[in-house]
Amino acid sequence: METECWLLGGEFEDSVFEPRPERRPGPPASYRAKRCEPQWFYEEVGSNDAAEALTIKKFKGDLAYRRHEYQKALKEYSSISENLTPTNFAMKRDVEEGQARCLAHLGRHTEALGIAANLENKATNTDHLTTVLCLELAICSSLQNVEKTIFCLQKLISLHPFNPWHWGRLAEAYLDPGPALPAPCASSHKQSSFTSSDKSIKSSFPHSGKDCLLCFPEAVPESSVFSMEANSGNNQKNAKGPNNSQSPVAGKSEAVSPETQMKACASLIRTRLLLQLTQSQQTSFALERNLRTQQEIEDKMKAFSFKEDALLLIAEVMGEDIVPEKIKDEVHTEVKCVGSAALTSLVIASSKEFEDRWFGKFKDHFCSYENQLHTEIQILA
Repeated sequence: METECWLLGGEFEDSVFEPRPERRPGPPASYRAKRCEPQWFYEEVGSNDAAEALTIKKFKGDLAYRRHEYQKALKEYSSISENLTPTNFAMKRDVEEGQARCLAHLGRHTEALGIAANLENKATNTDHLTTVLCLELAICSSLQNVEKTIFCLQKLISLHPFNPWHWGRLAEAYLDPGPALPAPCASSHKQSSFTSSDKSIKSSFPHSGKDCLLCFPEAVPESSVFSMEANSGNNQKNAKGPNNSQSPVAGKSEAVSPETQMKACASLIRTRLLLQLTQSQQTSFALERNLRTQQEIEDKMKAFSFKEDALLLIAEVMGEDIVPEKIKDEVHTEVKCVGSAALTSLVIASSKEFEDRWFGKFKDHFCSYENQLHTEIQILA
């Protein structure tokens, strides 16, 4: 009977019956936190603890990266990777990300993308996948590959559809007149080459300069690269001319096809809708940035030649799923540990899948508008 009535987990720990340590009379000893001097890890010659030795090398690599000594940082990260135990997954992810970022800065983008793809395949939760997608975005942006940059942003949005800043950056990417922009309905697409700049690898969407159209914050770490400094520098020079009255927004809009303009316009409208929904919960500088970005979007929308009914249609479609409860869940989302296979289903497999999902409902409307526009141009010619 006693065995049958015994509750599972009802056993007492041995520590319950052990005598408690006697309390020392008088005040307790004061706690003294360990204080480390700046760059203390350079003074550590060696350590008997293998894990601590690897941590010291990691700090050295991080400092070298901070100083833009990418070759030195890559050497430190590579030496750590060779000596890591198979079970130290956290540091392995950090080291491989560091290697990929160094390789991107050194111009070895293929190797960097290979490491990022490997990290994406091994991601086991949404937090890891978001970090890896931001890494891929940084690499593709530094490579100045507009098509891959757009696809990275689309994957990020499919994972976080209520993040307004991802949508804003997607709109900017659509308006970049780079090669290989997908535009199935367009009969022609004017291509122009990018001007490369080392500064484009150091910052993301700089908030200074007249041609920084939207002050979207960085969605990725400092080394993530989605800079428009190279192009904005040329635009600022052209803006000094006496006869140059065209706004940068209008210039960009004319450089891409009407369908691509539609995608950029839809992305901006969704950005504004998401910002409007969250502004009631914001104060101080966060609210100021929110309102300033909304105004910039409003000004930018004037550069498009779409009619009012078309803009209302876009707003209706892009705001179908926007409800306060979903926004709250996005802000306070839990990290989903679902495994690599299940994570794959959370992210779109192609750019076409994304655009059919978000732009498909009003795509035909704008294709007919584009055909009408081409007909009018031919008549005028």
